[in-house]
Amino acid sequence: MTDFAKTKALFALPPGVVYLDGNSLGPLPRGAMERAKATIEREWGVDLIRAWNDDGWMEAPRRVGDRIARLIGAPAGSVAVGDTLTIKVFQAVSAALDLQPDRRVILSDSGNFPSDLYIAEGLARLRGGGRTLRVAPPDAIEAALGADVAVLLLTHVDYRTGRMHDMERLTRAAHAHGIPVVWDLAHSAGALDCAIQAVGADFAVGCTYKHLNGGPGAPAFIYVRADHVAGLTPALAGWLGHEAPFAFARDYRPAPSVERLRVGTPAVIQMAILDAALDVFDGVDLKALRARANALSAFFIAEVERLCPQVRLISPRDPARRAGHVSFGFDHGYAAMQALIAHGVIGDFRAPDVMRFGVTPLYVDEADLAKAAAVLAHVLSGRLWDRPEFRRRAAVT
Repeated sequence: MTDFAKTKALFALPPGVVYLDGNSLGPLPRGAMERAKATIEREWGVDLIRAWNDDGWMEAPRRVGDRIARLIGAPAGSVAVGDTLTIKVFQAVSAALDLQPDRRVILSDSGNFPSDLYIAEGLARLRGGGRTLRVAPPDAIEAALGADVAVLLLTHVDYRTGRMHDMERLTRAAHAHGIPVVWDLAHSAGALDCAIQAVGADFAVGCTYKHLNGGPGAPAFIYVRADHVAGLTPALAGWLGHEAPFAFARDYRPAPSVERLRVGTPAVIQMAILDAALDVFDGVDLKALRARANALSAFFIAEVERLCPQVRLISPRDPARRAGHVSFGFDHGYAAMQALIAHGVIGDFRAPDVMRFGVTPLYVDEADLAKAAAVLAHVLSGRLWDRPEFRRRAAVT
């Protein structure tokens, strides 16, 4: 049985702060500080370039990839870690387009994270031949599937509302039309039991600085279904995706595994921090994590609706359709969130009027959520948000 009081003790949370923004940037795991220090002082400082071999720097993307694979329901050897999520989306969609070269449409939904849509639009222009991005409402994806669709690109969890797509149903529906599917797990990995292999997904990508707590700038990951690997020619043929990088061959020969999707030199210090952060998940049952998150989210929704009639729930009320964060709409949401943060409760804001709260059982409990709801009620009832310093927009919201 997962002890969430013990997992909470593994994080270096600031005293007096309720942190409800782990769906955007996970907090600092205590073990990550020690690992970063050892990587910098001993491995880099003492071992110097020998650390690539002696301290396992070169193998880290594979080792960390296997740890992430467990958390997304994928087999060992199917996940590569490195680069950024934007690059991994580019790689995955490009590879999926190669599976259906005679089709011209990249299909996504209007709730997708804009960056994924930017990549899809850019790839359509780059590949040419009349390729285009088609965007449908989230609840109309199945109806938009057809013989002209080359790839379906979806983010599993809506970044604004926490609404979840039915991954299994949509993957099955796409495959019935011969369409490969790319799932973005940015808000799923570490929050849900995704069962990516069981649903038959072709590709999956994700970042590691949200629910996986890998820190700002932490590397991304990519999953490729085993039967696609051998025929996959990477759009970005990087040095470290080569079969034998240190042979320095003139011609590119892809690695025989998912490692062919490695591009550049791994970010060693960030990779070490991520590896240490994943220690938090050792012994955590993902089904128990999900059940606890559902219970906490329901508690928080009830408290906010009881105390704060000024806001409206915009996340799905049904926990089976809601992931790791809860969102409320409020006309002055940005200013209210800044006032809330100033009073020790950290969530975040997404345009146009969404106040977003991450409910992460690894370090959030009922006491935290009760305090957050009470402070929000204080901010709203006293109109504390209606001050110039809270209305002034910062670069990051």
